[in-house]
Amino acid sequence: MRKIMCVAASAVVFGCLGQAPAQASGGADDGPVSIGVIGEGLKVKEVRAILTGWEAGARARVSLWKGHTYIRQIRGWKYASAKELSGHKFEVTTWKINKSFPHRSRLCVEFKGHDRMPCVTIKR
Repeated sequence: MRKIMCVAASAVVFGCLGQAPAQASGGADDGPVSIGVIGEGLKVKEVRAILTGWEAGARARVSLWKGHTYIRQIRGWKYASAKELSGHKFEVTTWKINKSFPHRSRLCVEFKGHDRMPCVTIKR
């Protein structure tokens, strides 16, 4: 029971911070904006940005952060596509990255017009 409580507390903490550990694979959400990262080791193969609901002209970009410091833009603004799955409507866009990133760096996504920016921490 104690182990379950620790796992639940960890999930709540990561959810509140808007970032999650990844080992180059993982995800995080911050309000209506979500990020999904696919990779292995420190190499990121793909990044997905998701915005809950349909919003015509939604655009997203990916940036690299170290701690709370902006490093650089990884991929520029890209238009999202409207999708519907099991009655849930959302905007989604993906980028093929195929690059390695330093240990403990963070990949973040943001949608134009939204102040939320979820991040995934890349770890060994």
